[in-house]
Amino acid sequence: MNEFDGYFFDLDGTILLGEQLLPGVPETLGALRAAGKQVLFLTNTTTRTRAECSLRLQRLGLAAEVGEIMTAAYASALYLRDQGRRTTVFVVGESALTKELEAQQIRVTADPLKATHVLVGMDMHFHYDKLHQAMKAVRNGAELIATNPDPFCPIDGDEIPDTWPLVKAIEAASCTASVVILGKPSPHYGAMVLERSGLSAERCLMVGDRLETDIMFGVTNGMRTALVLTGVTDKAQLRQFQVQPDYVWDALSDLLLLKR
Repeated sequence: MNEFDGYFFDLDGTILLGEQLLPGVPETLGALRAAGKQVLFLTNTTTRTRAECSLRLQRLGLAAEVGEIMTAAYASALYLRDQGRRTTVFVVGESALTKELEAQQIRVTADPLKATHVLVGMDMHFHYDKLHQAMKAVRNGAELIATNPDPFCPIDGDEIPDTWPLVKAIEAASCTASVVILGKPSPHYGAMVLERSGLSAERCLMVGDRLETDIMFGVTNGMRTALVLTGVTDKAQLRQFQVQPDYVWDALSDLLLLKR
């Protein structure tokens, strides 16, 4: 564990699955905290606020302060806050995404013709009219922003569509590609995380279960990486991926075996 100062963890498929912690998680995080390591939780979720993520982890018995959590929704709010005072956002997503925007005093509109940006997150109430309104906003000049590129989200015993299918639908309808992606693996997300941690990238380890988001996030942002096989990625998929993680673990508790 002395190899790194900061340990960054994905949530779903890495720390928990559904409403259960994965094996070895409490012991591993406890050992890291006891050793004085900085622990952050980095998730692409847009269906929970940071405060809701913190409460979820606490209900499962993990100590997790709001300041230790970065979500794609919160990262999107910070990005849009810095785009200027005229920023007005048409949201495709759940209420948590809107709450994070409003917490940063960003204007949200239901009128597509007033929007400067269309922000797309996971939306379990997506329907034809929402597609129509988002298309109208983009065709009127609003920038199309994706909170994250996840095609699906693992849940206990199933997988459900995530943000990316909705982004592609709006792209197809508006004949316009998204301008920026803000969640993992983007450099926008990486810059926010490293600024918050105060650490250099080479002193950080990114741990997750997805190759295309978690592992690519670490690689893109100059961190070392560890893949856990408790989520969506199996060994066959790993062999076919163009980038390989520094470590591959069957469970998070394998982290405790790290040597200098």
